[in-house]
Amino acid sequence: MKNPFDHLDKMLEHRLRLQIMSVLVTNDVFDFNSLKEVLGVTDGNLASHIKALEKEKYLSVTKTFVDRKPNTKYKITERGRTAFKKHVDALEAVVKQTK
Repeated sequence: MKNPFDHLDKMLEHRLRLQIMSVLVTNDVFDFNSLKEVLGVTDGNLASHIKALEKEKYLSVTKTFVDRKPNTKYKITERGRTAFKKHVDALEAVVKQTK
């Protein structure tokens, strides 16, 4: 029998990255400050994990200005959506195997 742990996505094993992806998979777009508030994390912590997800092309970034203030929005990519689903499926397989 295959080991379901082998199918977990290393990028999504970190709690904060999984939380970011969970928010983005259920929302069309989410801005930086809203993500920070929902997740209860610091600017630097959120930024570093978003950068890692962006590097893997799991999310896309759009930067604009609203009333001369920067506004950064994030959207999950198709690649990110697929990776998230595979990761969640692997987690479910792990749970089923341990019953």
